[in-house]
Amino acid sequence: MQNTATRRRVLGALGAGVVGLSGCVSDDSSMTEQDDSDGGTTDSSTNGESGGSGSAQTVSIGVLQPRAGDLKYYGDQSLWGFLSGLAYKGDTDPPTDPGSGEVTITAGDTEYRLLIRDTEFSADTAQTAATNLVENEDVDMLAGCASSAVASRVVTTVVNQAQVPIMLGPAASADITSNSETCSDLVYRASENTAMDARSGGKYVARETDVSSVYLFGADYSFGRAVVNNYRDVLEAEGVDIVGERFVEQGYAEWDGLLDNAEEAGAEGVVGGFTVATLPAMFNAFLSGEYSYRVFGGFATRITNSVVGGTMQSVLGEPLTAEKIRDSQLGPFTTRYHWNQYDNPINDAFVESYTNAYGVVPDLFTAGTFTGASAIHQAVQESGSTEGADIADALKGMTVTDTPKGENGYTFQEYNNQAQSAMTVANPIPTTDEWADNWGAAIMPGEPLARISADETTIPQDSDQMDCSL
Repeated sequence: MQNTATRRRVLGALGAGVVGLSGCVSDDSSMTEQDDSDGGTTDSSTNGESGGSGSAQTVSIGVLQPRAGDLKYYGDQSLWGFLSGLAYKGDTDPPTDPGSGEVTITAGDTEYRLLIRDTEFSADTAQTAATNLVENEDVDMLAGCASSAVASRVVTTVVNQAQVPIMLGPAASADITSNSETCSDLVYRASENTAMDARSGGKYVARETDVSSVYLFGADYSFGRAVVNNYRDVLEAEGVDIVGERFVEQGYAEWDGLLDNAEEAGAEGVVGGFTVATLPAMFNAFLSGEYSYRVFGGFATRITNSVVGGTMQSVLGEPLTAEKIRDSQLGPFTTRYHWNQYDNPINDAFVESYTNAYGVVPDLFTAGTFTGASAIHQAVQESGSTEGADIADALKGMTVTDTPKGENGYTFQEYNNQAQSAMTVANPIPTTDEWADNWGAAIMPGEPLARISADETTIPQDSDQMDCSL
């Protein structure tokens, strides 16, 4: 890593041009929030494993997440997962009110100074914050970014320019770790991506169901296109016919005609690559109509499941039952992570501490950011260094010991620094009484129907989609 003076010279010219840069952000990043939280400092106890040096050492990490507004929950669960990963390594409880300020967590002989900044889901805001963290706060590395557009901007304008490493997450566009413009030895991602959603889901549909023809729908921006592209590749490789594709703008509501098109094309299955802005309207039209095909896709976060579950209650009637959901032909769906999909001591401890700290169960993004934090501490211990460059070197090819998917549950691929991990497939079921208070949605993932192994979930090195060579 370059020294502080060099970093400041590089970013000095950069900072002056922030306002003049393009403010375009893909639709998944269009909402902005104002930060209404107070920053605080939480010191946790020093009960974790020892790095062996006998004296405290500090790693400064600039954490970039949305901290207010409509999509604050994306930032919440991502940040809470990261804090929980460090707290687990320190054998302590995660901070309960991190806000947007400074938090300190101690694990073994290492103190992690986390400087949390609100990105407002804006690429411009995130770039400005990242520049300030590197230039004025001299952080050893960066972490975070919930939006893929934000992540790409931070990588190209700050990470690459200043040569400071970043642990990305939960930004999920597969392109970030497969495109030569954003893929580098400084960019690591433990969090699962859209290719992993599609590749695991597509293999399950092709191998475990009798579906032989699929119609693909997706949102017309990076997320939706990545879902469709990866489903197409996997399904065609598995011998499934793609009978149509259609991209629509986020929030599209006129679904009857499009769903009729899929029926007329002979689809036996339909995939929807959408978020909460579009899924409810699509599901409402599907549930209200009479279609012969089944709808597949991915389990989303609690806020999406809350809206979709409400839609299902409205259309299917209450009480919502497993039989009603099964007969509706919705699912099964893949999940990157949910609290009830993995049975191991690490996940048990994670679910307990996270729920106690934040009042909700760990959600879709949390295993990836927990693992990112766990990997950083493991890299510090293995390298014996707190320098960002040394931490990045130690992350290369690392199998992460402590993860919610179990011991050694994630491994960073050396050809693109994306961590591979197993994915599960589950049917939606009514939320059980056990989890109702800490989940807050009418539906939840049921018991795993299948687990797709880690070596089958990510884009292979020899794929046409992999334009990353490290």
